[in-house]
Amino acid sequence: MFAVTILGNNSAVPAFDRHPTSQVLTMPARSFLIDCGEGTQIQLINYKVRRSRISHIFISHLHGDHYFGLIGLINSFALLGRQQDLTIVAPEPLQQIIEMQLRVADTKLCFNLSFVTIKESGLLLNLDDVEVSCFRTDHRIKCYGFVFKEVRNPRRLNIEKVKEQHIPVTFYNSLQSGKDYTDENGNVIKNDVLTIAAPKGKVYAFCADTRYDERILTHIKDADMIYHETTYHDSLADIATARFHSTTRQAGKIAQLAGVKKLLIGHFSSKYDTLQEFETETREVFANTDLALEGVSYLLP
Repeated sequence: MFAVTILGNNSAVPAFDRHPTSQVLTMPARSFLIDCGEGTQIQLINYKVRRSRISHIFISHLHGDHYFGLIGLINSFALLGRQQDLTIVAPEPLQQIIEMQLRVADTKLCFNLSFVTIKESGLLLNLDDVEVSCFRTDHRIKCYGFVFKEVRNPRRLNIEKVKEQHIPVTFYNSLQSGKDYTDENGNVIKNDVLTIAAPKGKVYAFCADTRYDERILTHIKDADMIYHETTYHDSLADIATARFHSTTRQAGKIAQLAGVKKLLIGHFSSKYDTLQEFETETREVFANTDLALEGVSYLLP
């Protein structure tokens, strides 16, 4: 499964039972937490997210509504006896902030906590199952979006043909990497006889807080799904620009120009008590748009 579960979809101030930004990206082997606004750990409990599967936490920027829940979550991990390593990926100076908080509280962690400091756009992590890169957005302070690209073997086994040719199990990984097989008599069996081209890995992009900015298009082009903020209705476009945020139709245009399959919208201003107009306006520009509703998991198409 490759899915995004929304924990918080509001902007700076919690309101109308909506919480600051946070979401979980779930993959077959692990989960990533993306931003960690106040109340995130309660939302993890409310929506029965397996915290032990979270291997990395990505923080887009150091406005409080995107990371004020982090120290509480780390402390709870320690109290619950977490053993798994945890990596925090974030701009400077979050490492110093977290280490100071742990030091002042004399908190002893029972797991390895490491940091990856974001210094510029580019590749952040290259893991077995996913590649993660980041890109700058146009916000009031340094802010980064994230692109998560699923890594798959380039080939899938044609089990019927593999068994027919008596290929040993120990050679399966080589087949998936595209290698031909040579049997004990020196006969070469071509890879394309034994395998099928695998489907392209899924791509999810989290566009973080940003003004309308077409420079991000190169980073999110053709993604299966993106999350883009829509802090305001389009009638407040001037206010959005002045406050380094985006509107409904602006997010829809970004999705349209990038050629993505699906758009999630969130980071709603607390001035709005209902959300339907956000969806209506955005869909006028990009039809395959959904509100990022708390507690809902969205499968990548």
